[in-house]
Amino acid sequence: MRPAVGFDLDMTLIDSRPGIRAAYRALTERTGVFVDADLVVTRLGPPLRTELRHWFPEDRIEETVTTYRELYAQYAITPTVPMPGAVETLAAVRDMGLRVVVVTSKLGRLAQLHLDHLGLVADELAGDLFAEGKAAALTEHGVRWYAGDHIGDMVAARTAGVPGIGVATGPCSPGELTAAGAAYVLPDLNGFPALLREIAVGSGPTA
Repeated sequence: MRPAVGFDLDMTLIDSRPGIRAAYRALTERTGVFVDADLVVTRLGPPLRTELRHWFPEDRIEETVTTYRELYAQYAITPTVPMPGAVETLAAVRDMGLRVVVVTSKLGRLAQLHLDHLGLVADELAGDLFAEGKAAALTEHGVRWYAGDHIGDMVAARTAGVPGIGVATGPCSPGELTAAGAAYVLPDLNGFPALLREIAVGSGPTA
């Protein structure tokens, strides 16, 4: 199996804020429970249930998860766009003979809808995982570096024993990503291809 570079999805490869905002507004309309969609999109990263518990009682969480995911497929896919540098980053990974692995807290089938809509191709996709829970997938799929915008992504990389690459395009600052264990921190993905070429040298065969 060829080595891989792993990526988180939301606010790392894709800017899903417009779509998620629309989905939560639709959830408010469907359930009658107010959810501050503008606030929600400032703290993307943790699992869906974590966010829903800010707004719904525990005995409504599971039904709301089902409702939200139904609305998500309807409202959240089309408005989403690639993050700056994402297309070029995935191309650079492949040019180096490496595989692309996406490991995300988003449900896998919804993550795949985003990738398909935007033409972003992953060799492997693992969903519904967060923080330490991502580590097994990183190991299973041969990930050598893992990039993400959230401190939970740096925890995932550290747990898997691979360097974490923090991308400060989400809710966490460069300092927070560093404190969480990031080996490298970038302001966005535009600098990722150059960084990858630098750190891949001397790391062993890439093909």
